[in-house]
Amino acid sequence: MRKIKGYSVLLLCFVFLLTACSGGNNAANNTKANATAEPAATEAVAEATAEPTAAPVDMGGRVIKVAAWWDLKPAGNSASEKERLAKITEVEQKYNCKFEFVNVPFEEFMPKFTATALTGEPFADIVIMEYNSAWPAILKGQLMKVSEYTTAASNINNEANLLVKAPKIANEDYAFAEPGVGGAGIHYNRDLFKKLGLPDLQELYASGQWNWEKFVEVAKQATKDTDNDGKIDTYGFSGWAIDMLRNFSAANGGKLVDEATSTQGLTDPKVIEAAEFINRLYNVENVVKVKGADKVGYDEFNTFKDGDVAMFPAPIWNLGDLTFDFGVVPFPNGPSGSPEVTYADNGKNAFFVPKGVKDPQAVYQAFEDTYDITQTGDFPSQEWLESIYAHEEDVAMMHEHINNTGQILLETAYPEYPTSGYMKDIIVDNQSVTATAEKYKPEAEASIAKLGK
Repeated sequence: MRKIKGYSVLLLCFVFLLTACSGGNNAANNTKANATAEPAATEAVAEATAEPTAAPVDMGGRVIKVAAWWDLKPAGNSASEKERLAKITEVEQKYNCKFEFVNVPFEEFMPKFTATALTGEPFADIVIMEYNSAWPAILKGQLMKVSEYTTAASNINNEANLLVKAPKIANEDYAFAEPGVGGAGIHYNRDLFKKLGLPDLQELYASGQWNWEKFVEVAKQATKDTDNDGKIDTYGFSGWAIDMLRNFSAANGGKLVDEATSTQGLTDPKVIEAAEFINRLYNVENVVKVKGADKVGYDEFNTFKDGDVAMFPAPIWNLGDLTFDFGVVPFPNGPSGSPEVTYADNGKNAFFVPKGVKDPQAVYQAFEDTYDITQTGDFPSQEWLESIYAHEEDVAMMHEHINNTGQILLETAYPEYPTSGYMKDIIVDNQSVTATAEKYKPEAEASIAKLGK
């Protein structure tokens, strides 16, 4: 196991992982869903062509506003950030414009966007937006398709390839992003694994043994009364039950909702299979640590931080304060799953251009040019991943086996979608999964119809 030295956080690569942190516990049903599990960082916004880059447009001193719920302006703490700051200044002179990075608190961001979009004068020219917020805005005609503001001459395929096409929404391209920086996986407490003599998960993965049954086997081995006092001291697994459903369903080829076809997925056999598996972990094998009074409460999201849980489904942004050594592998695929999709990306966000932005092609081209900088490391986000993970194996696992395998989830775009009640009936009340799915099917369909209206 090779340890690596950590680096300072690179804001360039950090952009697309803060969403879940900002909005994760707004409600028990907090997610995003998509029509296809498509790689997020492999497709350029414009097709590569032999045409020259578009000539710069004199924008007459215009201010281009770029908005998020954190400060998007590079801090200048790394070589990449310093180079991009210099590039921004160069582009401002080249296009006779000025970039303003607008920081709006998360809870105020969408209300501000909606209010200004309705007037036809959006508060920013380019906005970071969660996919589950973007979908309703798209249905209202408030966001532009990529084809409306890019041209064949766009220099999106610059040497560093630091801007790419973001995953589709309802099979259409609406957004662009920096290349993907990882995703959600099964993290594991390496210290606890060594103490309990458990098999290393990366070795199981490499040997092709990492599946749901092996997951249960390891979780059972980790759930122990280590001091023989009649109480469990270490547990196999912990997490937020709703998040588990989203991820295990995706890893089994299922979707909680399909926005492209406007159909609910609670009765999908693949989702039912995932829910039955989770119920088994809680109520049959009894390998899940539940710390609070609410078995499906969001607070269980952080239970693993106590250090007595072997495996936990943590996203990268929730690992910064851990005091134990940890590793990562993909979510194990279920019987109906495939390695192309390993988790539900319910924290996805990207750059969007609102309807009403004047001269959107020039705005986009100027912004794109600010990313025409030297790529540091072997791949985009390497510095950032190395600031989180202590071992080269984990950086490689995240980059090579987890990144780009997320199923974009827009489920919480739908008002009062009944995921929380669905999981409570199954996990807390131990009801039949099939019967529960049929019970909540009408509510799910009504939620989808309501958004459509």
